[in-house]
Amino acid sequence: MTRFTSFLLFVIFAACSTAQSPTAAESGSTTESQNEPNSIADFTSGMERFEGYFNFYYDDNDGRIYLEVDKFNIEFLYVNSLPAGIGSNDIGLDRGQLGDTRVVKFVRSGPKIFLVQPNYGYRAESEDEAEKKSVEQAFAQSIIGGFYVLAQSDWTALVDITDFLQRDAHGIVRALASANQGNYRLDPDRSALYLPMTKNFPQNTEFEATVTFTGKDNHAWIRSVTPSPEAITVRMHHSFIELPDSQYQPREFDTRSGFGSITYLDYATPIDQPIVKKLTRRHRLNKKDPGAASSEAVEPIIYYVDRGAPEPIKSALVEGASWWNQAFEAAGYTNAFQVKIMPEDADPMDVRYNLIQWVHRSTRGWSYGSSVTDPRTGEIIKGHVTLGSLRVRQDFLIAEGLLAPYEEGKEVPDDMLEMALARLRQLSAHEVGHTLGISHNFSSSISDRASVMDYPHPLVKMDEGGNINLSEAYATGIGEWDKQVVKFGYSDFADGANEKEELEKIITESFTKGLVYITDQDARPPGGAHPTAHLWDNGTNAADELNRMMDIRRKIIDNFSEKNIRDGATMSSIEEAFVPMYLFHRYQIEGAAKILGGLSYSYAVKGDGQTVTAPVSRDDQMKALDALLRTITPGALRIPENVLDKIPPRAYGYPRSRETFNVRTGLTFDALGVAETAANISISFILHPQRASRLVEYNARDSAQPSLVEVIDNILESTWKANRLSGYDAEIQRLVDKLVMYHLIRLASSNGANEQARAIALLKLQELKELADRKANTRNLNEKAHFEYCSLQIQKFMEDPNKSEVNSPLSPPDGSPIGMDLEGFCGGDF
Repeated sequence: MTRFTSFLLFVIFAACSTAQSPTAAESGSTTESQNEPNSIADFTSGMERFEGYFNFYYDDNDGRIYLEVDKFNIEFLYVNSLPAGIGSNDIGLDRGQLGDTRVVKFVRSGPKIFLVQPNYGYRAESEDEAEKKSVEQAFAQSIIGGFYVLAQSDWTALVDITDFLQRDAHGIVRALASANQGNYRLDPDRSALYLPMTKNFPQNTEFEATVTFTGKDNHAWIRSVTPSPEAITVRMHHSFIELPDSQYQPREFDTRSGFGSITYLDYATPIDQPIVKKLTRRHRLNKKDPGAASSEAVEPIIYYVDRGAPEPIKSALVEGASWWNQAFEAAGYTNAFQVKIMPEDADPMDVRYNLIQWVHRSTRGWSYGSSVTDPRTGEIIKGHVTLGSLRVRQDFLIAEGLLAPYEEGKEVPDDMLEMALARLRQLSAHEVGHTLGISHNFSSSISDRASVMDYPHPLVKMDEGGNINLSEAYATGIGEWDKQVVKFGYSDFADGANEKEELEKIITESFTKGLVYITDQDARPPGGAHPTAHLWDNGTNAADELNRMMDIRRKIIDNFSEKNIRDGATMSSIEEAFVPMYLFHRYQIEGAAKILGGLSYSYAVKGDGQTVTAPVSRDDQMKALDALLRTITPGALRIPENVLDKIPPRAYGYPRSRETFNVRTGLTFDALGVAETAANISISFILHPQRASRLVEYNARDSAQPSLVEVIDNILESTWKANRLSGYDAEIQRLVDKLVMYHLIRLASSNGANEQARAIALLKLQELKELADRKANTRNLNEKAHFEYCSLQIQKFMEDPNKSEVNSPLSPPDGSPIGMDLEGFCGGDF
């Protein structure tokens, strides 16, 4: 008989004998009589005991944790998270990252105890137990942990959960493989419990483990952030959290509200009602006096800022997050939303603390607003904000590029720091908004920046003397849309009020104020159609704002010099400062492109009076096309010689990075490649296959709408058919010609375009070939080479699409989110 078999029989015998024993109360036995060899007290003798939601013991001799399970068939929340991460935004495993939130319960089966996750995606909200059971049995549950009973006292069982805590609960191996960073596996010999963050509280029990993953074939991202990439050590956190009481009142989700939702199917729903149920995600908040116009909250929402954030950043985080109290005041609360500095003795993973965490990475990246949410009701239990520390530095860099402040003999102004901190306040408010349950609103910029839930591009102004003004770069305070959203989600109505009617009044009030709400699904796709749903834009009309930005951009480029970098910085670092200036208009291009072939629409509900759909007017579309074509002219793409003379090859120790331009000239700065990069952004949006398909459809339905033929003809008039230039401008002209040809080839072969759009693209390519053949008859050898090359490439494509040899355009440096790479930073320190 093996040692394992002997042990298993012992466990089964012990479990069965203790399960059949009467309780102390029933038998009248004393405390001493309970401490039998198989009792918990005997088993844990000498171990450190942690009392709280689930009592547990730590055995220092074998480094294991033993959990008292005294709540059988009682549901609680299980959340895994990553308190110590990898530090690379590209890989996406950051410090403080929340994992899954699950409703779970312990269920006993003989000598085993299972940690079971019920399937709350499918329910029967009914008093009929048989009806509930029919749904429960129809869909799979998940057993996410299994344990043997090691000891028992009364109806409390003891299990060893060490291996459960030291497993890859956060999916590290999967994330590394998905990011092509190598094949890793968990190494138990280099993993252990982490006692400093293993704690117990009345409402939650917290465990943490140091976990190491070993592997090979590691790639650049992981090598850049680990001292020894063959061994990656992080920390894994596990939270067992008491579910909130039943006093929370769920609020039905409304697609127009601006809130996120949880979704499930309720099979107890009457046949004449929708089976899909959606509930608003929000915190619990109630007035002490629901009938009062303004009242304190029974329990305010309090957020805590990471003590590790330096000043003046920490104060900016507090100030920006505190803006939300303005919205709660508008919803009838007094001091119901508060922001404080995290207490010194507080644990960031403690569920009682909503947290704004300051996170460091080796590369710039997104910030996040996550939350622990009750999957049953949508109640947010803990808000958890992750703010990347490098974002603030990029705004400083952008301000340097705009202001050129480093002039000998002059004091450096505070404007750069003020702009960076203004952005940080807005970012703090934005991410806290997500943890309040609120979604993005990417149409708020048309309503005087009505929401912090938009992505704001700095609003740069220029006076008549050509001086740059950053005083309004970012909005201050909460927006009008944000107040309406909070009213919908958090208003506490007086007794007797009809909640549904009151909420509809709030929605109607938003329409009356002219506020528009469009979120991610309609704003992010590059082929998007909504004319006001854009990221990183400004202005009431995207085309007008693009023209305004092009004027400012030209002034900035023409005046660019060594004044844009600090004294003592390498001259090659001027390129990092130049990149966001040359591509100053990149996001506004996307906004203007959505007007072309655009469709205004709303998340309308039957009978609410909103406009369901309305094509963008022809005049607005043609104005947008003109603005876009302006961005690809040689005049827009040219870099002055006095600027080019100041951009040398990279200095030793400062190689090219993700924040510098891609080049085809080897070590030197590529002025033509830079022009190609910028022009390609515009042309790719204009000739996007989905946009081309809409132009075909909308023109067929209404001949007054611009046609795809008309749009392409306008492009060709501005490029191929424009007066031929000389020198540097001529070479820019030729590269733009090739980009137009390239995107017409892509459109003609795209499965994402309808057949007529592809047919029109093919027709225009045939016309281009004929034009190229005619223009090749010239004594200008550069022009002759250009047109003969284009003719040959079009011919090859027509004969066999796979034979086309046109180079793919150079990709731009990383854009969204507005941020930067640490290696390329050339701003001030603060």
